[in-house]
Amino acid sequence: MKAAIIRDYDTEIEIADIDAPTLSDDSVLINVHAASINPIDYILQSGAMKDNIPLEFPHVMGFDVAGEVTEIGKDVTGFNVGDAVYARANQQDAGAIAQIARVKASELALKPGNISHAEAASVPLAGLTAWQALIAKAQMKEGDKVLIHAGSGGVGTLAIQIAKHFGAHVATTCSARNVDLVRKLGADVVIDYKKQTFEDELSDYDIVFDMIGGETLNRSFKVLKKGGTLVSIKGQDTDNLAPDHDVRFEWFFMEPDGAMLAELGKLIEDGHVKTVIDSTYKMEDVVAAYESLKDGHAVGKIVITVPQ
Repeated sequence: MKAAIIRDYDTEIEIADIDAPTLSDDSVLINVHAASINPIDYILQSGAMKDNIPLEFPHVMGFDVAGEVTEIGKDVTGFNVGDAVYARANQQDAGAIAQIARVKASELALKPGNISHAEAASVPLAGLTAWQALIAKAQMKEGDKVLIHAGSGGVGTLAIQIAKHFGAHVATTCSARNVDLVRKLGADVVIDYKKQTFEDELSDYDIVFDMIGGETLNRSFKVLKKGGTLVSIKGQDTDNLAPDHDVRFEWFFMEPDGAMLAELGKLIEDGHVKTVIDSTYKMEDVVAAYESLKDGHAVGKIVITVPQ
């Protein structure tokens, strides 16, 4: 099969012919129609996390996948050959930007019927990150005041919609050019981070969802009410500020979860959550796609289409 691979850490991505993955008893094989890319992809490529998450080479790029089931492992139930599915594969099975991918059934969900494979591929990692941050970690409830940083990004666009669906009052940060977008997605308050200081504008919030880290994370503690929660996917509370503000701090790394992805899929099918795609690239243009992602200005997700 053709796949987008790296042959070692800190080497260029190339399109190569490699062996297709073999079927496992607890997995399915997917004829890949589309994938999407995420910052974790090039962070792993760089070798920055090789002590914690070592790669085997050649390594196929990408975690988010959408396509059609072609083979089913003997222990798999609930899926059939021909099903349109999507998933965020685990580290061992990562390899979305390829003609064939292997995904554990426990990480798989049926694709929402009202969206394309390209749209579906944009959802898993970003959607599960938003869901786990707000629902599982922050335990968001109706009426909570929630600040979501980077609201126009891949995670942020989905997080805003999820929070609004569950009845939260949502504030978000973004640049001026994306104000209209995040308002359409449901944001009640929009902070232009280039012109406004969010901690001067907001107070008594129940939850902050941080995707930036650094000083943004530290400043976010000032927004919370006592007993509130700050959830971050980008940094740790290295200055131990949570006790000083009498709030809870949670850092987490998203875990693949097919059942959770199916719940999110229902919201998409019912029209409560919509995908936001910045741009779409063909697999042979994957290097350009990652360069665009590294630029840091993508609105929503960048998607890769895979030739059949």
